[in-house]
Amino acid sequence: MKKLASLFVALVVAIIVFSSAFVVDEAEQAIIVQFGEPQGDVISTPGLHWKLPFVQEVRRYDRRLLVWDGDVSQIPTLGREFIQVDTTARWRIVDPLQFLRSVRDERGGRTRLDDIIDSVVRDIISGTELEEIVRSGDWDVDVDELDEIEQDRDDVSLTKRPKLGREKLESEILKSASKLMSDLGIELKDVRIKRINYIDSVRRQVENRMISERQAIAERFRAEGQGRSLEITGEMERELRRINSEAARKAEEIRGDADAEAISIYGEAFGADPEFYAFIRTLETYKTLGDNATLMIRSDSDFFRYLEKTDR
Repeated sequence: MKKLASLFVALVVAIIVFSSAFVVDEAEQAIIVQFGEPQGDVISTPGLHWKLPFVQEVRRYDRRLLVWDGDVSQIPTLGREFIQVDTTARWRIVDPLQFLRSVRDERGGRTRLDDIIDSVVRDIISGTELEEIVRSGDWDVDVDELDEIEQDRDDVSLTKRPKLGREKLESEILKSASKLMSDLGIELKDVRIKRINYIDSVRRQVENRMISERQAIAERFRAEGQGRSLEITGEMERELRRINSEAARKAEEIRGDADAEAISIYGEAFGADPEFYAFIRTLETYKTLGDNATLMIRSDSDFFRYLEKTDR
């Protein structure tokens, strides 16, 4: 019985010790709560700590930076362009007691962040031009480098420099939202716009306009290419005609020089022995007559006299 009693006492002590002791991690801060009310100060020192068993509980809160991602919101800009805005933020619990009293836990904190940040983003975006939202403060574009279609766009100004830009706009959102966080025990460290896009109907219109612009640019390039092709073809044809004309003229010159040379040779040969030259030329003519040729000539013709001499 004594052993059982000792074992029972040891078990009770172990349960009490186990229910009283708790460990705080380096990344945590804790508050002891009794019947829903905080007891004592915030425990931020890592290590082993104690509380009353059974009647007290420990609420733990992360000391690190936490991530908040808002839902994609459809917001009209100052120019009435409807856009979808996706926002993210980084925040930290800096006053766990105030955080416990105002929102109780991280889930409640995120809910309040949804309300506050979404409201601030909507107010600021709806009072800002689209160019200010999508462009950075150092926006600069060389209009001379753009094609004519892009220079003639009337839906946006390509030369207007942003007054704020995306960075200052996000800073303004952070500043406005931070003013509403003091009663929550939350420090808002950073707010960023992750993504901006047109709503579906406007996006289709923008895409169709972009397609039309690209098609117009392609047609212009195609027309310029065809014009250049015709120009090159014309130059080639003119050069070809010039080459052919030059070659024909050169051929005529060579042919004329050859004929003159042949006449000169014939003249020299005729002058050296006219009778022999006449004989050779007549024989060459006889060869062209063929076997069945019939000639109607006089018997005393010079063309026939060599045949007469041959018969004799």
